[in-house]
Amino acid sequence: MITHPLSVLSIQSHVVYGHVGNSAAVFPLQRLGAEVWPLHTVQFSNHTGYSGFEGQVFGDGLIRSLVAGLKARGVLGRCDAVLTGYLGSSSIGAAVLDAVAEVRFHNPRAVWCCDPVMGDEGKGLFVQPELVAFFREQAMPRATILTPNLFELSLLTGEDCLTMASLRRAFALVHSHGPDWVLLTSLGAGHRPVGDEGHDDFDLLLSASDGLYRLRLPRLVLAPNGAGDLIAAMLLYHRLDGRSAREALSLAGSSVHAVLAHMLAEGQAELPLIAMQDELALPETIYQAQRL
Repeated sequence: MITHPLSVLSIQSHVVYGHVGNSAAVFPLQRLGAEVWPLHTVQFSNHTGYSGFEGQVFGDGLIRSLVAGLKARGVLGRCDAVLTGYLGSSSIGAAVLDAVAEVRFHNPRAVWCCDPVMGDEGKGLFVQPELVAFFREQAMPRATILTPNLFELSLLTGEDCLTMASLRRAFALVHSHGPDWVLLTSLGAGHRPVGDEGHDDFDLLLSASDGLYRLRLPRLVLAPNGAGDLIAAMLLYHRLDGRSAREALSLAGSSVHAVLAHMLAEGQAELPLIAMQDELALPETIYQAQRL
C-alpha cells in the first residue's frame, strides 16, 4: 500500500461542460484523496455526443513538452500511476508511451491504467484503424490495467467473446501480453455461463492473477458518456490504495452504479459527480463481487 498521498498523471480529453475524459476522472480521484495531474489531449466545449461542439485537438508535441516540464520540476518520481483514455491518433499514442516510460524511469513501480478506446457494440470502430494495432502491439504489453468494453476486448484478442469460455480465453491472452488486471466494462444478459441464463442484470468482470471476479449490478437503462472514464479512474484508485481485485471491483462498480442510478432518476444528461460525491468516497450500497 502507498503511504503518501498518491499522485496520478491523467492524460485524457477535457470538456468545459459535462463529464467525460479528465472531466470525469479528475474530481472523483481528488474526492478519494489522490493528487491528480491532468494533461489534456483535447479541450472541447462539451462532449461530441451533442449536436455540436467547439474546441481544439492538441498535438503530441504538447504532451511531450508538458511531460518534459514535469521532469524538469523533478516530480515524476512521485507519480504513482498514469491513467489514459481516448487518444485520437497513433502520434498521440506514441507520446503517451514515452510519457509512461519517463514516469517509470523515475518510479519503476508506477502503474499504467489504459482504457483502449476504439469503438463499441452497435457503433463499430470510431478511431483510426491504426490505433487497433497500436493498442494491441504497443499499449497492451506495457499496461498494468486494461479496461476494454466487449467490442474492444474482441478487437484486441480475436475472440468473439460471446461465451464465458471465449471470454476466459480473451482474458488469458491479454494477461499473456502483460496486464495483470483486465476489467470488462460491458457485459449484458446475453453473456451468461451455462446454467446462469435468465438474469436481466448487468455484469462487470475483472480478471486478475488470483482469479476472475464478477460484479452483478441491477440494470439501468442508460449508457452515458463518461461512465467508462469514471470506472477506470475509480478502479485505479482502489488498486493503488491496496485493495484486492475483488474489493476494488466491488467499490468502484458500486460507486459508479450509484452515480448512474441518480442520473437516471433525475433525468440528467451528464454524470452527477458533485451531487454524488459521497457515493464516490464510500457507496451506501456496496454490491459484492463474486469469484467465478
